[in-house]
Amino acid sequence: MRTKDDFHKLIDGIEDEEVLKGYFKLIQRLNDNHTGELWDGLSSAEKEELLLSYEESFEPNNLLSHEEVKKQHNKWLEK
Repeated sequence: MRTKDDFHKLIDGIEDEEVLKGYFKLIQRLNDNHTGELWDGLSSAEKEELLLSYEESFEPNNLLSHEEVKKQHNKWLEK
């Protein structure tokens, strides 16, 4: 059976509309990532900031350890 057929069967078997909406949004987001729409939707300033952040990430002094990030975000990680 083809993947599309399997996918349609899976969707047809889900009765909860909220679950379907969540899956739809997820697939839509993944598709946007794949087609470059997220990048295309950024402003010039956002693109520059993202590229700068990427370049800066190669400098070890700019990075935080995993433990430091966990400490900074502990209140969200405990939930």
